[in-house]
Amino acid sequence: MQAFTAEKTELLATYGTDANRGLTEAQAQKNKEQYGENALTRRKPDSLLKRLWDAATEPMLLMLIAAGLIALAVNIVRRVTGGEADFLECVGVFVAIALSVVISVVMEGRSAKAFEALSKINADMTVRAVRDGQTVTLQSAHLAVGDVVLLSAGDKVPADGRLLESTALQVDESALTGESFPVKKDSQLVLTDEKTPLAERANMLYSGTFVTEGNGRLLVTAVGDATEFGKIAGELGNAEKSSTPLQEKLARLGKTITVLGVIAAGIVFAAQLIFFALHGGLHLEAVMEAFITSIVLIVAAVPEGLPTIVAVSLSINIIKLSKQNALVKKMIASETIGCISVICSDKTGTLTENKMTVRAFYDTRWHKEAAALQNEYLTHNICLNTTADLAPDGGFIGNPTECAMLRFFEQADTGNTYRRERENHTRLCAFPFSSELKHMTTISNVDGRILSYVKGSPECVLDMCALKPDRLAELCRVLVQAEEQAMRVIAFAHKELAEMEDFSAKEAHRRMESDMVFDGFVAIADPLRSDVYDAVAACRSAGVGVKILTGDNIVTATAIAKELDLLADFTALGKPVLGICRGMQTINVFFGGDLVQDWPGHSAIEGVDRLHSVQNAPSFLRELYGERCM
Repeated sequence: MQAFTAEKTELLATYGTDANRGLTEAQAQKNKEQYGENALTRRKPDSLLKRLWDAATEPMLLMLIAAGLIALAVNIVRRVTGGEADFLECVGVFVAIALSVVISVVMEGRSAKAFEALSKINADMTVRAVRDGQTVTLQSAHLAVGDVVLLSAGDKVPADGRLLESTALQVDESALTGESFPVKKDSQLVLTDEKTPLAERANMLYSGTFVTEGNGRLLVTAVGDATEFGKIAGELGNAEKSSTPLQEKLARLGKTITVLGVIAAGIVFAAQLIFFALHGGLHLEAVMEAFITSIVLIVAAVPEGLPTIVAVSLSINIIKLSKQNALVKKMIASETIGCISVICSDKTGTLTENKMTVRAFYDTRWHKEAAALQNEYLTHNICLNTTADLAPDGGFIGNPTECAMLRFFEQADTGNTYRRERENHTRLCAFPFSSELKHMTTISNVDGRILSYVKGSPECVLDMCALKPDRLAELCRVLVQAEEQAMRVIAFAHKELAEMEDFSAKEAHRRMESDMVFDGFVAIADPLRSDVYDAVAACRSAGVGVKILTGDNIVTATAIAKELDLLADFTALGKPVLGICRGMQTINVFFGGDLVQDWPGHSAIEGVDRLHSVQNAPSFLRELYGERCM
């Protein structure tokens, strides 16, 4: 039974819980015993003896140990037979072995302690849950399958679960899916396909994600290792261990030295036997002396100082990496970074800050400075038509996109704050954003006037406005230009209403959102980290290729790659006479194999009989291109 396809009542009955009263303490304990604790299973740390054994069984050290034992045996034989013994060489070999082992164990032990300290961060997270009909605060580790958890904006989801209730709930799943924008969740959604991808399970929340807006009640269906994050951790922990390039090279070197040493010793031994036989001196003592000489030759071929030099060099590498906030579990793995030829990097949160920022806004032209924000309808829309807020320290509370716009307004230095704007203007009615409508509407009393403010995806908002075709074409070009710079565009419009009425009625709502006045665009982006430019340049100068892994469309991904100078030029591959329109936020036309960037200007599609693959085209597109847009 999959939690995202099962009926809520079925899940509640299976886990012995109630949607309103939650688990009883007794049932919670029973569920913990049956389904496990809400904590990832930690691999038992290796003992000191195990770590010493692992360090001492490296190929080069094994060869060195063998050489040391042989040298010791030879010197013992010499001492017993009355010959001259040199135990100083044996001591040198074993000191070199000890130094290499100790350095490896000490450095890896320091790294292990650092990893342990990192793993304890956020271990004491508290959550609100319902137990025995009472709302209680619990440590996340004390949650059990079947618990009912209360979540609101800013909370971290403590376990996987099915939504029982949700109100305008949006969740940041970037840590799990890589999607930088919040995902809308719906407790009423019914899924029947058990193969539904994780990113499309809108009736589920997953451990490690964050609530950015709204609130909800979550029925915990998986904890600890059974969560999606737990499964990923388990797969990483069970991955087969492989040798690093340095280990493979040292192993080959050891085999080569051993083979060549044995061959050389065999040749020398055979030559001595032939010499003794030809000169009549072939007797037991001569044979033993020839054998010992050959064995010493094998020992002499072994580079005693190499393992120690390698250990010291790798230790220096670990220290350098730790100063750059990089931890290495196995010391020998620190060399592997020198063998990298291609780096495949995730975009969201790795190359970018994973924090929405307003890069520019458009009223009649693009502005990059917040000080140019003077349009009162645009500022009122930003401040009043939102449910987001900013924390005293500047942190985001609510939808990151809306928070970014509030921060942008605060930077505009208009002599006012968004909180004062809200206090001075009464909010009369609001229609929250939904994935179906793709816009949000708020009706406010502004200085005695009743104004309707709309913001949302450009195709929806532009469709509500009374705009001439040439103006529409200009705005579409503006959208393409913004997207080519890897920016997400939010459109704004307003309308003055004659009087307040029940706009929830279908016809009244349609009238309210028609013939609106277009106010402008706000372009938002997840900015690249400041140190990424130098890092990418350093990689390229070192001959290391950099690839971006992202779910963005080709235009946005290309813009980011160009900003990082990863693409010298861009050639779009496509078939002649093929147009693609994706919700008007992505407008690409491939014509003759080249990407036409100034569409929907008429010159860009001159000679094209019909644009294909354009589904659900907004009315203003149909007005512009008629039957050519289908």
